[in-house]
Amino acid sequence: MDFKFTVEKKDSGSRARTGILQTPHGEIKTPVFMPVGTQATVKAMTNGQVLEAGAQIILGNTYHLYMRPGHELVAEAGGLHKFMNWKKPILTDSGGFQVFSLGDLRKLTEEGAAFQSHLDGSRHMFTPEKVVQIEEALGPDIMMVLDECTPYPADYDYTKHSMERTHRWARRCKDAQTREDMALFGIVQGGMYGDLRAKSAEAVAEMDFIGNAIGGLSVGEPKPMMYEMLDVVNGILPEEKPRYLMGVGSADCLVEGVARGVDMFDCVLQTRIARNGTALVRNGKLVIRNQEFAKDFRPIDEQCDCYACRNHTRAYIRHLIKTNEILGAILLSIHNTRFTIRLMEEIRGHIEAGSFEEFRHEFMAAFRM
Repeated sequence: MDFKFTVEKKDSGSRARTGILQTPHGEIKTPVFMPVGTQATVKAMTNGQVLEAGAQIILGNTYHLYMRPGHELVAEAGGLHKFMNWKKPILTDSGGFQVFSLGDLRKLTEEGAAFQSHLDGSRHMFTPEKVVQIEEALGPDIMMVLDECTPYPADYDYTKHSMERTHRWARRCKDAQTREDMALFGIVQGGMYGDLRAKSAEAVAEMDFIGNAIGGLSVGEPKPMMYEMLDVVNGILPEEKPRYLMGVGSADCLVEGVARGVDMFDCVLQTRIARNGTALVRNGKLVIRNQEFAKDFRPIDEQCDCYACRNHTRAYIRHLIKTNEILGAILLSIHNTRFTIRLMEEIRGHIEAGSFEEFRHEFMAAFRM
C-alpha cells in the first residue's frame, strides 16, 4: 500500500508533533487542516483557489455524493479525483454523521442505519459493507469506517451500547475492504465518559487500522470536556499512526488539539461562516457585515497573504455581503481557508523550532471566540 506515516519532530512540552503522511496522490505535512468539499467542491471556491490557500488534502462527503450524483456515476467518471479534477489527496467520511443527523428519518439496528433521503424521502440503508462499497467507488486516498456519532448529552448505558456497535461495524468495514490503494481509518467513540473513551481507543488500536480518528467530539460539549477526552484517547492510540479529530476547526481547538497529539483536522466552519459574512482573525472573528466596517478601508487581516486581503478592504467586502453579491462569500471563504491553513503552517514551524508551548500560551491568551 502507498501509505506511510512518519513522525518528524516531537514537542518536548506537549504531545504536539510534526509528521509526513504519504498517500497515492502525494504527501501531507502534519498537523494539517483539511477543507471540506462536501459535494465534490469546497463551497464558493474553485480548485485553484483552494490550492492557492495551501490545501494539501480535502474531504468529500459519502452521504451527499451517494445521494447526488451517485457513487456509480463518480466511479464511471474515473473516481472522485478525476470527476472533480483534484490531483492531491482526498478523504471521504462514512456519511454516518449525516445519517444520524436525520433524526426521525433514520433508524439504527445492528445491521446498519436505515434512513429516508432528505431530498425526496426515498428509503436507503447504510451497512458497514455498503459504506465501504460506496467509498471504494468514490476512490479517495483515505476512507472512514461507519460509526455512530453519539449525541451530547447521552447517558452512560446508551453511550456504551453505541460505542460497542461502532466497534462491531468497524470490524465489518475492515473485512469488507477490497481496494489496497485506499487507507481505512478506524473511529474512536465513547461520548464524554473517560473510561469508555479509553476502552474505545484500545479496541480501535487493536484493530490495526492505517490511521485512527476521534469522533463524537465538538457536538455541543464544553471545550474543556473535549480536551479531557483527547487527553485520554491520545494517551492510548499508537504514536506511529496518524490521529484525526473529526469536525473540529476553530482556531483555539486546532492549537489545543495539536498540543494533545492530533495530526489531522477538518471542519465546515471556515466556508459556512464566510457565507454569513464572518471572517476569522488572530484573536477570534470579525462579523464583517456589521455597520462598524462600513468605512473600514483596511484588509481583513493585515498579516494575511490571501487574495482577499491582498486586494480588497473590509468596507468593500461588507458591501458585497450586504448586497448579496456572491463575490463576498467567495472572498471570505478564501480568507478563512487560508487563515486556517496558515495557522497550521505556523504551528508546524513552532514545533520544528521547539517554541510551540510559548506560541500556544500566547495564542490562547489573546484568543476570543
